Amino acid sequence: MTELHAAPLDPAGVEPALRPFGSSRTLPAAAYTDPAVLAWERRHLFAGAWTCLGRLDELAGGGNQRAVTVGDVGVLLTFAPEPRAFANVCRHRGHELLPSGATADRPAAVCPYHGWAFRLDGSLATAPHMAGVDSFEPSELGLVELPAAVWQGWLLVNAGAPAPAVTEYVGALDALLRPYHMSGLQLGSRHVYSVAANWKTIVENYQECYHCPLIHPELCKVSPPTSGDNWVLPGAWVGGTMDLRDHADTMSFDGTGPGVYIDGAPRRTILYVALFPNLLISAHPDYVMTHRLTPLAPGKTEIECSWYFPEGIEDTAYAVDFWDLTNRQDWAACESVQRGLSSPHYVPGPLADNEDAVYQWISLVAAAYLDPTGALRAAVVDDGSPGTVGDGSPQTVSDGSPRVVPAP
Repeated sequence: MTELHAAPLDPAGVEPALRPFGSSRTLPAAAYTDPAVLAWERRHLFAGAWTCLGRLDELAGGGNQRAVTVGDVGVLLTFAPEPRAFANVCRHRGHELLPSGATADRPAAVCPYHGWAFRLDGSLATAPHMAGVDSFEPSELGLVELPAAVWQGWLLVNAGAPAPAVTEYVGALDALLRPYHMSGLQLGSRHVYSVAANWKTIVENYQECYHCPLIHPELCKVSPPTSGDNWVLPGAWVGGTMDLRDHADTMSFDGTGPGVYIDGAPRRTILYVALFPNLLISAHPDYVMTHRLTPLAPGKTEIECSWYFPEGIEDTAYAVDFWDLTNRQDWAACESVQRGLSSPHYVPGPLADNEDAVYQWISLVAAAYLDPTGALRAAVVDDGSPGTVGDGSPQTVSDGSPRVVPAP
């Protein structure tokens, strides 16, 4: 497993982000611009957490094997039929069984270097020319299995240091999303964006609507930018809700849609959450939009944006066109922030009183820089702080005051 150590950042520069809300500061510039920090994040925050790889039905669609990269760790997925994850490393001399992004459909994963073959359960099937080796014990040479879990239709994999159990990791978010029946929704459209900004810059932008009146006039016409509440509940996630205006039934340019609601989903609110580290979920009364982030460089992120609808919806443009415009407004803002972060004159700044969810996100990242395992375990614990409930049921902060769990 991954050897844990702190991020290559000066702890004195990280500490201000861990101060109580109201006196904290944003992260130092190097957290967004330094290639060494991103390399550390790939190993400790992406491989070392439960990272979303995509929808299970899509991942399994190309065959019974698929190679992916989780953070900086090569992973072989098998589907026979239940999904399993293994280190993409032959137990002979380390050759990859499949190149990242490739798929196969055959009874075994065969190493192209020397022909060792592994069954889809990871056990060694054949190893040419090894029968005469005294120390050769096939039962000891299966592939290294990694934790994998299907949650709400997505496949999550923990490819590095052990993360908390997935049920604890998603925590109260599971109950909040259950009314949307997401595993039964159908993919209606997908856009892939390449954004010249750090992945954390994008998440931070997603966690506040402080910027909405200035850059999202279309959004503000259907949802008041000061509406809603943020949750502080167990799990490695942050987020909250916003309301629809009285005339609006959904998020679209005119507030209307085809009138097909998700059975059981809230009708007057939109849920916006970020599951650490890379999945953003925007749940509407009639569709769910997700953003799945993959950092490509300190200042470059690939974003897979997907829209999911109840079965039978053919005209999805009302939602897709609205959010494509809104996305592009956000990406332009994030790219400007990234350029500012690269300036020699950038100094970490304070957060406004309506940026409490940004504070939760930044303080989680800051704590992880100092102690990645400890930060994730602290995030999943319900310690009875204001805004939390012991049984994991949904609860919002309703009086408008920011309430956050103290930073670890």
